[in-house]
Amino acid sequence: MWAELPIFEQPVGIAPAPVSIHAGESPPKKFSMIKIYGMETCPDCTYVEEQVKGNDKYEVIDIGRNVRDLKAFLRLRDSNDAFALAKRVGAVGIPCFVLEDGTVTLTPEEAGLRSRPAVSGAACSIDGSGC
Repeated sequence: MWAELPIFEQPVGIAPAPVSIHAGESPPKKFSMIKIYGMETCPDCTYVEEQVKGNDKYEVIDIGRNVRDLKAFLRLRDSNDAFALAKRVGAVGIPCFVLEDGTVTLTPEEAGLRSRPAVSGAACSIDGSGC
């Protein structure tokens, strides 16, 4: 954000930290693991969580257990286009995956996991249907 402002409008003493990348190096990753936002009452979430138990590559965050985590998820949901369809159809948008490079997706396969089979029942919607 600050980099977009003309130099005379940048706050004094606040500047983006320089990142130097040498030839052959990749830019630093934002996360060291895949974050999964979900709830224990969501069947799609529990299906995904079963797949990652004991795997340190994933961090499961239950947004129903802590207001801080719920707020973090809502900030993500309110600001990311990955949730456009979920919001349009009245879905919550969980499970949600934040990949190691910061990409946000609602598709388990993009996080190296399997989706719950459709024959297992409908997903949860904001109005409580499908749960």
